[in-house]
Amino acid sequence: MPEVTNHFRQFNLKPAVIEALTKIGFTKPTKVQGRLIPDILKGKDVVGQSQTGSGKTHTFLVPIFNQLAVDDHETQVVITTPSRELAAQITKAARQFSDAMGNEKVTIAEYVGGTDKQRQVRQLEKHQAQIVIGTPGRIKDLVETGVLKVNTVKTMVVDEADMTLDMGFLQEVDYIAGAMPDDLQTLVFSATMPAKLKPFLKKYLDEPRFEEIPSETVIADTIDNWLISTKSKDKDQVIEQLLGILQPYLALIFANTKERAKELARTLRQEGYKVAEIHGDIAPRERRRVMKSIQNLDYQYVVATDLAARGIDIPGVSHVINDGIPNELEFFVHRVGRTGRNGMSGTAITLYRPEEEDAVARVENMGVHFKNKQIRNGEIQDVKDRHARHQRVATTNKLEPELVGMVKKKKKVVKPGYKRRIKNTIKRKRQMERRIEQRQTMRAERRQNKANHS
Repeated sequence: MPEVTNHFRQFNLKPAVIEALTKIGFTKPTKVQGRLIPDILKGKDVVGQSQTGSGKTHTFLVPIFNQLAVDDHETQVVITTPSRELAAQITKAARQFSDAMGNEKVTIAEYVGGTDKQRQVRQLEKHQAQIVIGTPGRIKDLVETGVLKVNTVKTMVVDEADMTLDMGFLQEVDYIAGAMPDDLQTLVFSATMPAKLKPFLKKYLDEPRFEEIPSETVIADTIDNWLISTKSKDKDQVIEQLLGILQPYLALIFANTKERAKELARTLRQEGYKVAEIHGDIAPRERRRVMKSIQNLDYQYVVATDLAARGIDIPGVSHVINDGIPNELEFFVHRVGRTGRNGMSGTAITLYRPEEEDAVARVENMGVHFKNKQIRNGEIQDVKDRHARHQRVATTNKLEPELVGMVKKKKKVVKPGYKRRIKNTIKRKRQMERRIEQRQTMRAERRQNKANHS
């Protein structure tokens, strides 16, 4: 296993690449870069499994630009990614790298769904881009019509492969890879490695170098990770309280479904908050406009779903709020990792109901450590032991409020008949409640009969 080097110079990269890395502020490789860049430079197929924020993008961009034949004006690299936003991010990083190298001749094209396909066709009929970045569906369309020539491609990158599988795009990626040369170098990057992905890897990768980079800590130490029980309160009210107390610079609020995201965004708008939405029901053109507005800090609050927001790098996120435990537990780390980036501090807050304690325990079993908090008197306060608190609540709730005092006054030596008196008191109270309910029902029926005969 190659050791992680302490400077990019140890990879024997071209001077222009080293200079470009210095210009964009990269000097020391991350773990995934240190372990995989040497193999990619040798032309090997690789599979890199590491979490978001580990430096995967430059793990493939650095060797791609180092090996690119600048004077060869044909498609040499194709990079697929499952979302338009991720494609835009990689395109931005690639152009930044190219500009830093002073490579004005390098042509980079972004092809994603929801954009003007005919315009892209006309461009491709004039010339092929050397580096193509895009979503699988649009790239497949362009290859299928014959305007995008991929028979000259030397390297194919499948970014966020597990998300590509989840969103149902693996068939399109399969088609694209099948149209490329047999001696293709294939680079696959993924946060997780589902079993359903393995047939694709076996089909297109030749004795790949597999590298799993475990996170040193599941949650970065720059993130304050809080857990708050909503108890019997409405989650919308709790989120409004949090926003009022914390006054975030930029809050990213995650919902488990697009329906819940829309509902929460609507509620917050009614309370006067300027909220952006990122979920599957937002049209492509609108999503691009919203993302641009978020990047320009036009919004202080963003409500999003996991698949729509995964991998999106929104700078300046000071707070992440989980509306609940995600259905897919691996998304928890992706959510929380949206804050506390680039050495900056951040706060992640997860809301849960008492009946979701098992889901919280499953997250903790992943190695996630929470600080237990509560909202009290308009402040965020520590909770020493949430399990003890839940136990007390569960015990107390078994008794009616007026009986709690009787229990508290109970002496160490129980007098004969004490339990029987409590039992009889509960019985009398419930009988009284039933009588009151019956009287209310009868009154309601009389009113209704009177209204029908008037």
